[in-house]
Amino acid sequence: TMEAYAIHKGAIVAPRKARMTIDLIRGKKVSEARAILANTNTKSSRLIVKVLNSAAANATNNMGMKEEDLVVSECFINPGQTIKRIKFGSRSRVNRHDHRTSHIVVKVSDGKKAETVKEAK
Repeated sequence: TMEAYAIHKGAIVAPRKARMTIDLIRGKKVSEARAILANTNTKSSRLIVKVLNSAAANATNNMGMKEEDLVVSECFINPGQTIKRIKFGSRSRVNRHDHRTSHIVVKVSDGKKAETVKEAK
């Protein structure tokens, strides 16, 4: 099947938190997924909706798919680089405070078989 995707690398949101939101849209129609994210009040939903819109735009503009046929075929969060910061601990010690980042991946598909492009000889 034809598939278009978009990735946001280094999104400043912890993977565990972002996964809670992205699990809501897996396998849904793009229009439905947008509605779910619009009504989910989290930082990750605001980041994910941008990636979803980008993937949908890639599908329509670059691959000629129809927007109304699009379904979120695959979506996942991979951990990105961890930004290390200091946190003052007890007994005048210094501890680490990790700011975890995520790579947000959203793939959309129209469920149709890809048309084979005939090579010109």
